[in-house]
Amino acid sequence: MTMLQSSQRRKQRKFRFTAPMHVRQKFVHVHIAKELKAKLGIKKRAAQIHTGDTVKIMVGSNRGKTGKVSSVNMKRCIITVEGIMRKNAKGKESPIPIRTSNVYITDMDVNDKLRKEVLGIKQ
Repeated sequence: MTMLQSSQRRKQRKFRFTAPMHVRQKFVHVHIAKELKAKLGIKKRAAQIHTGDTVKIMVGSNRGKTGKVSSVNMKRCIITVEGIMRKNAKGKESPIPIRTSNVYITDMDVNDKLRKEVLGIKQ
């Protein structure tokens, strides 16, 4: 399945909501900070986010906060970040789901051989 060419909003939405998991993988790609790209020698603009990556939030009430990614949900295209919590009425804390489009990667976990290969890191 290739990316949709239609400019109609309803078709764009249908494509995103009915996309299979191998296409949804592309939806959880996140921009990489310029400093990190220079440090690791990455040519790509974005990379798939993984648990353990450090991200900075750009949008919303938690704008400017950074933290490690604790979970990635490809089905819903959201992540949860350690330390970004909200309290419910009973006082229990739960993690706030954040869309992957609203963050960027400031530090990457590059211990994985396949990830290094995909990003073109030669370390």
